[in-house]
Amino acid sequence: MHIRSLATPILVVLSVSAAIAATACDDATTKPAPAGSAAATAAATASAVASVALPPMPSAAPLPSTQAFMPEMKIPADNELTPAKATLGKQLFFDKRLSKDGSASCETCHVPEKGWGDGESLSKKVGGAMNTRHSPTMWNVGYNDKGYWDGRAETLEKNIEAAWKGQLGADPAAIAAALAKVPGYLVQFRTLFGGDPTGDQVVKALSSFVRTLRSGDSAFDKFQKGDAAAVGEDAKRGWEIFRGKAACAACHAPPLYADNLFHNTGIGYDKPEPDKGRGGHTKDAKEDGQFKTPTLRSVGTHAPYFHDGRAKTLEEAVDYMLAGGMKDKNPNLDARLKKVTLTAAERTDLIAFIRALEVRAEPYDRPKLP
Repeated sequence: MHIRSLATPILVVLSVSAAIAATACDDATTKPAPAGSAAATAAATASAVASVALPPMPSAAPLPSTQAFMPEMKIPADNELTPAKATLGKQLFFDKRLSKDGSASCETCHVPEKGWGDGESLSKKVGGAMNTRHSPTMWNVGYNDKGYWDGRAETLEKNIEAAWKGQLGADPAAIAAALAKVPGYLVQFRTLFGGDPTGDQVVKALSSFVRTLRSGDSAFDKFQKGDAAAVGEDAKRGWEIFRGKAACAACHAPPLYADNLFHNTGIGYDKPEPDKGRGGHTKDAKEDGQFKTPTLRSVGTHAPYFHDGRAKTLEEAVDYMLAGGMKDKNPNLDARLKKVTLTAAERTDLIAFIRALEVRAEPYDRPKLP
């Protein structure tokens, strides 16, 4: 069914509402409803609904298909992924009206041309307070089992809701009420959710859009599908180093090139009070210093790196990991992290392979906002 046909239910609802309002007025002529009564309130509401002139539903692009070598994405039962919902979420993602003061949107920290990051080591929240962790990429976050660097959000929806409140300073109920006054948004919420916007529905729409931000079908994927010319000989040698001598695949496992787990690499243990990461959330001292393994797909598009944004380049990040992490005053260093000595040529090949996992961050077509 073409998405524009979804506007029909709204027209039907408005017609029925108008008829109800007219009937209420006829009854009121013979038997006036007491002021403030349920009948009077219902009649007033029906009249207000009937008077709203709503535009047609916007067209919706097809959802991305699951790319070669990538697993099917798990979609929660209470938030079905549909083209129309993702289209609404895309508009909301770029809309500064979602912030407390209208100064920022989700895009502020997740810029398409910057690999869905912001290019900053640390970013500011609405209101001026600084974040203590780096804004991660949105590439493939729909595949994450838990959200945030420390995994404290059990679902993508909970992650987005917390970021909406914390980063953008939003009062979800107040923002939803403001969106209800925008006809272009109102028609979408009523069509998709059956009523006026709520904070929960905003979160579900945003989550739907974010689940469409997928990085797959890279040059190396094409090579693995049989296109021998898709990557250079350096990337092919780098793949063997990645899964062999350097042992990167122990944590950055294909096809996601992440393992959905948490590891202590020593990042931050050069500070007087290291960020406890996962341990700070679970209160388990054995997990102190652990952070979520980031995906290496399109990793070259969103420098800087690590949870504190300390590595300014991909090469710097690779060198840190090859050095075996930070051991000083760090009892929880992951046992799998060992120093690896590569020749200059091997290091170059390894980086060539990692860059072959990249889908380039092309100029992005922002949506027209209601």
